Amino acid sequence: MKHLILAAALISPFTLTGCVISVGGDDGHYSSDWQDREYNNRKHVSQLETGMTYESVVRKMGVADFNEMHDKNDHAYRVLFYRTQRTMDDGVTSKDECTPLVFRDGVLTGWGDGAYNQL
Repeated sequence: MKHLILAAALISPFTLTGCVISVGGDDGHYSSDWQDREYNNRKHVSQLETGMTYESVVRKMGVADFNEMHDKNDHAYRVLFYRTQRTMDDGVTSKDECTPLVFRDGVLTGWGDGAYNQL
């Protein structure tokens, strides 16, 4: 029995050398991803102008985090939500972390909560 324990003690260090425990892993990379994304979205929003077409805005901004359609007074309203600030450290994007872009009949009419609340 002593020989078995001694053999296991001598072999264990060589068999466990490939084991690595990573705590935290790539958290820093994830952190910079959302920060870069928010910064880029804020930068693009600051360059928007009313009257731009839906297609030109999507080409500039990319895919929206949320998308809504509303019909009101014989007009089609589309609202795109882009993440521009973080409010919760939960890894999930919510509308309160986004800036809404409001389009009426395919033309940008405004952005921000004020434009969205006028719908």
